[in-house]
Amino acid sequence: MTNRAAWLQEKQQVPLKIDDAPMWEPEGDEVLIRNHAVAINPVDWAVQALGIIATKYPHILGCDVAGEVIAVGLDVKNFKKGDRVVAGASGSETNSKSGAFQLYCCVTSKLVSKLPDNVSYTDAAVLPLGLSTAAVSLFQKDTLALPHPQINPKPNGKVILVWGGGSSVGSNGVQLAKAAGFEVAATASAHNFDYLKGLGADYVFDARKEDVVDDIVTTLKGKEFGGAFAAISEPDTIRKCAQIASKLGGNKFVATVLPGPPTMAVPEGLPADVKTSYCWGSSLKHNEVGDAIYGKWVTAALANGQLKCKPDPLVVGQGLGKIQDALAKWREGVSARKVVVELP
Repeated sequence: MTNRAAWLQEKQQVPLKIDDAPMWEPEGDEVLIRNHAVAINPVDWAVQALGIIATKYPHILGCDVAGEVIAVGLDVKNFKKGDRVVAGASGSETNSKSGAFQLYCCVTSKLVSKLPDNVSYTDAAVLPLGLSTAAVSLFQKDTLALPHPQINPKPNGKVILVWGGGSSVGSNGVQLAKAAGFEVAATASAHNFDYLKGLGADYVFDARKEDVVDDIVTTLKGKEFGGAFAAISEPDTIRKCAQIASKLGGNKFVATVLPGPPTMAVPEGLPADVKTSYCWGSSLKHNEVGDAIYGKWVTAALANGQLKCKPDPLVVGQGLGKIQDALAKWREGVSARKVVVELP
């Protein structure tokens, strides 16, 4: 076996260079995967175009992968050669061994789930970082600290706000919150309302309306509020979520994805009684949330249709050489889709 990768050889290099890569050996809890589909995330573009996060070059980007298990480390007991899997890679960090934009990568088994036979690699590849980031925001003890998702959840009568439900992270947030027993109020553009309802959202709101905050507060008044999750991290979005949390009471907490530079600080002017937290999408591999999602929920939830591979994949081509085109396609803008490249 030989490995090839789309390398970021130096800071802000465009395009990525297709070249040989090491044939990695899985160690400890690692799983070696032959990648068959990878997806594009905003952080991939940010690391390449803005020169952030990566501190060592050359580097292999990529966080979303679906493929076949080739080998496992000595500590791995729940996966074997030949398993079809979806996995969270760590290309946004500093370890090229676990970057998705190559033919073979090694990832921690804590962020790997087996795929049911009826789920394709291209569909599954849309999940990992969006799913992980939403899970961190909803379930970690230092964020919203919701109860973990269940295959047969009992409704608890509480409601969660997901701002930006049409995004990759938001789509997963809606589904995870429903699986945890919550009602979900979600915002998106009006043309994505049916999409959100198909994911299980109980209430949908047009994020572009000037009076959207008042609409949400009026609709949810009297319900026990479980907190807000801003899947789109912009200062105005966080302010609106905080205003809603303050007015509704209950869990006055806003969890949000990390913003891009230069707006890395919590915006000013938030209600004093509301707490906020930025969430890093891979931190669940260091705590119980990783196993609760990837180990205990994803496979069964995919099999019974509780978890849908959303947003739908937009496949732009095959081969490592298409990854730069995929990054450009993401930069152009897509709505309720996720850009995917096949690696046959």
